[in-house]
Amino acid sequence: MSLENQFKCLVECYYGILDMDEYDLKIYVLKEIEDNIRNFVNEYKISDFDYKKQAEYIKDNVSIKTKLQSSLIILNKIDAPIELILLIKQRLKNYK
Repeated sequence: MSLENQFKCLVECYYGILDMDEYDLKIYVLKEIEDNIRNFVNEYKISDFDYKKQAEYIKDNVSIKTKLQSSLIILNKIDAPIELILLIKQRLKNYK
């Protein structure tokens, strides 16, 4: 996966989790994802890639279904709470 796609997946995950109002402890998961995004941006300097512009685009234009799918990818990598993963999977079933 390219660095650009890795960044996009992280940001999609962030906004997907942000939309999960039914999970009361999402603030802790969001903090961890924010840290991962910050570390990624500091570690990888991609020429001709505007991180902020890309994040705004994702926030405004990417579907919630895509954001939730990306969330599942990232949450499995960071060993997130299973309750959140199950809630996301249940919500994704509504989009089929």
